[in-house]
Amino acid sequence: MRIPVVVVAGFLGAGKTSLLNHLLRTADGRRIGVIVNDFGRINIDAMAVAAQVDSMVTLGNGCLCCAVDASDLEEMLGTLAEADVDAIVIEASGLAEPPAMARMVLACPGVEFAGLVEVVDAVEFTATRERHPQIDKHLRYADLVLLNKIDRATEPGLADLVRDLAGGAPVVPTEHGRLDPALLFDPVARPAAAQLSFFDLEDHSQHIHAGYETVEFTSDAPLDPVRLAAVLADRHSGVYRAKGHVWCGTGERFAVQVVAGSVRVEREAGEGTALVFIGRDIPAEDLRARLRATESDRPADPTALLSLTRYERCP
Repeated sequence: MRIPVVVVAGFLGAGKTSLLNHLLRTADGRRIGVIVNDFGRINIDAMAVAAQVDSMVTLGNGCLCCAVDASDLEEMLGTLAEADVDAIVIEASGLAEPPAMARMVLACPGVEFAGLVEVVDAVEFTATRERHPQIDKHLRYADLVLLNKIDRATEPGLADLVRDLAGGAPVVPTEHGRLDPALLFDPVARPAAAQLSFFDLEDHSQHIHAGYETVEFTSDAPLDPVRLAAVLADRHSGVYRAKGHVWCGTGERFAVQVVAGSVRVEREAGEGTALVFIGRDIPAEDLRARLRATESDRPADPTALLSLTRYERCP
């Protein structure tokens, strides 16, 4: 199984290290490896997280996306993977180019890109945007946006503005970078079927992810891969993740992992479909209707399966 890699980006002072420290403190049994990329000679961020992480590779004197090529990053990720971690977080320098970093992770074998998280300083957003207009582009590429320091923000309509700039990607208001890690990482040491349930705890009304919802879909009928691929590629903008298993009536089924615009499938044994979509403000009935419309009364032919198998990743 490939190790999920989350890239955390954001301009200086947005709260990336606060988010990372919170994820490490609330890991709930997960072993998280960390690559910290500081801009400058002294790795202050690395020092801030060193006491909490099982395995860490630090980078200095420049941005990860500029200072290393894909082969260097692959070696770093490989070092952490050998440490038997459950997930890897790359904390980018505040001057890094997030889209370039995401492309580098996608090019690395043995790991799975699990999303680009952009941390935004809600207090300094307008000033940051004036100094760094490229933040608009960064937001467009983000899979999840954290509107951090929301408890101190006073600008009216800020969340709507950030959401528009992010192209409808989920925007989560946070304080001190406190994001529930369950939104980014699957549970560990649980049966595969149990992982399909995002809300499998007791009372979530006070949890950070309480504003999120799941839409589940199951079917025993074969699914039409062409119509299904269209649904996976054209989801509601509020959907951050989708995962599960799909069956097209052939001798195997596909494990599916979707993070924003990234779709990955892997072949596996089994029959039946079980999918869960995680996000915010999802039109549940419309999504279920679209998924139900993919059901077929016959197995898919090999040509139609190309609509799904094109998302397979080479070993």
